[in-house]
Amino acid sequence: MRFPFHKTEKKDTPPRSRYERLPRVCIVLFALTAFSGLLTLLFRLIPAFADFFNQTVSQALRVVFATITSPLPLSFAELLLLSTPILLTLLIVYAVRRHTESFRAIGMYVLKLLSAVCVFAILFVWMFGAGYYGKTLASPEKLDLDRQDVSAEELYETALHLSEKVREEAQNVEFLEKDFSVMPYSIKEMNQKLLDAYDAFCQKHDFIASFNSRVKPVMLSKPMSYTHITGVYSYFTGEANINVNFPDYTLPFTAAHELAHQRGIAREDEANFIAYLVCLESTDPYIRYSGYLNLYEYVASALYRANPDLYVKVRDTLPSEVRYEQIAYSNFFDQYRDSVASDISGAVNDTYLKLQGTEGTRSYGLVVDLAVAYDQKMAKK
Repeated sequence: MRFPFHKTEKKDTPPRSRYERLPRVCIVLFALTAFSGLLTLLFRLIPAFADFFNQTVSQALRVVFATITSPLPLSFAELLLLSTPILLTLLIVYAVRRHTESFRAIGMYVLKLLSAVCVFAILFVWMFGAGYYGKTLASPEKLDLDRQDVSAEELYETALHLSEKVREEAQNVEFLEKDFSVMPYSIKEMNQKLLDAYDAFCQKHDFIASFNSRVKPVMLSKPMSYTHITGVYSYFTGEANINVNFPDYTLPFTAAHELAHQRGIAREDEANFIAYLVCLESTDPYIRYSGYLNLYEYVASALYRANPDLYVKVRDTLPSEVRYEQIAYSNFFDQYRDSVASDISGAVNDTYLKLQGTEGTRSYGLVVDLAVAYDQKMAKK
């Protein structure tokens, strides 16, 4: 007989985590990761599909992310990076308190974290990865350049032409006494001038899109200089970030390079060359000067390795103000030249770029092949 006041003892129930299942959102993320892997395979096998995806789906996503993050004056990606130690500490504390009662609980927590990491892989494939596998910038569908191995003489002719253009633009540039040139406006104004130049470039070429976005100066630019990184495109926030600790004459070219990444030009040599062409579209002499001088330095460096005598010959054609600027840059860079941070970042970047099917960090310098092919094409017109 049970009385109304009788209390029935509850049986012990096992911890809830023992029967916990992986959340559906995590399963969806793992499935999307697998599908993204299939997409990457298709990109590798079908360059035309990679270009189509890059110029439609990826471009739309890049515009959305850039539009969302542009109003923030600081780099959201940098803020996320700086908050990483705090976030990791909170995750560890939470795991110790809530997910250590069994091996199953630990395993489920690890799977949840892995699904969160998968978000970055998914965003990479859908927003940026296709750009590595499309048709090259030299293809007939894009710039139609006859890109081949180049001789020392061809390097010399291109370097000489660039030197002449540097000399022309330098006449309208302000230089400090035996020191750097001075950019006569703010980063914000430079940003707008580059967007205008992109508008002009995109009117001539349909493989790249034009839209408004903001170049983000990195707050920790000086520490970043020890890694030798002058700029970085953060695909998961849609931001083009630049190291503003570097000399003025490098900033427009670097910003144009990162804006090229933001518009789907993934390969480093091609982003360098698009940066050069966009700088030439500018109505501003300092931006054109930046484009000519930065590309000249790539070509001259290759010429020095191929034929030091021809390098000296073309170097002597530069105005004295530009020569002093290059000396000032060398002196500036001496404080960052040898560092553990640069060795680590260089190795990581080299590995990442090789995984994307490029020639690693060497691909930055391959812009000289494009420069020579373009110079030869223009000479025939």
